[in-house]
Amino acid sequence: MSKTVDEVRSTLLSVLATGEFHSGEALGKALNLSRASISNHIKALTALGLDIYSVTGKGYCLASPLNFLTLKEISTHLPTGYSAPIEVLNVIGSTNQYIKEKFDDLENGHACLAEAQTAGRGRHGRKWVSPYGSSLYLSMYWHFTGGYAALGGLSLAVGVAVAKALVLSGVDGIKLKWPNDVYGLGKKLAGVLIEVEGQMGLGCQTVIGIGLNISLPKNVKEIDQPWIDLAQLTDNPLERNQLAANLLSTLTDTLGKFERDGLAPFIEDWRSKDVYANQAVKLIVGKQTISGIGRGVNESGAILLETEQGVKAFHGGEISVRPA
Repeated sequence: MSKTVDEVRSTLLSVLATGEFHSGEALGKALNLSRASISNHIKALTALGLDIYSVTGKGYCLASPLNFLTLKEISTHLPTGYSAPIEVLNVIGSTNQYIKEKFDDLENGHACLAEAQTAGRGRHGRKWVSPYGSSLYLSMYWHFTGGYAALGGLSLAVGVAVAKALVLSGVDGIKLKWPNDVYGLGKKLAGVLIEVEGQMGLGCQTVIGIGLNISLPKNVKEIDQPWIDLAQLTDNPLERNQLAANLLSTLTDTLGKFERDGLAPFIEDWRSKDVYANQAVKLIVGKQTISGIGRGVNESGAILLETEQGVKAFHGGEISVRPA
């Protein structure tokens, strides 16, 4: 039986993952393909964001070795008793969309991770740039019996969970930006996208998506704001499977606690990591811009802004926060 395109490219990457050069002829023999087919597959992998050198007389080589995500490796780093289902996928459109299409068949904590996304998205429908093997793209399912009313401040709690996972992985100095971003050295390191389906007054199904930059290619494009990755924040490369396990563990613990106790257990932790605490900021609310001093968040998760009229609370999905 012939291999699928996905299988061929996975095999090709496993050969290139060492970071050594391999000729098109040798790769063709190994995969039973022509050199032209190998060239086409290399072009397709490059389009996914992989930095692959092509040198006449030497062949192909990845700019840096790849550390693949595997369920086996992730499982070795999970705490004893962790039982939520985990799927590790190769290239898909969107991890959030993948979970949403399976809502009715999932249990709390069901998660999927992917090596790359071709249609990853962030807040306000923006594209989330998702190059192959260089970040964590993770989505988790959770059903909240309390419905929409129980979700106030959920993105803040998830941000705290991401920060905790990074501390467990040896990364310090992590900050949080209202309502759903994780920062390092004043630049965006990770983002959270929460999507909800349900009816008012009834339970609701949610998918919590997280995109975390680990080691983005130097030639990455299309990111429209200052960004940073873990490679710039740490001296030693982080093991992606261990980081994934830390994130899965802290996220399941956080969602369970949030469902029981709401935002209250996470507020002080979030405030201590507020990237704009006591700084001049501006809120962009539709076409309106409101300037003031950031004063953290209130008990419901609304952002507090001190203006000439006093401290006011703002909440809602269409507000953006920027430095003044």
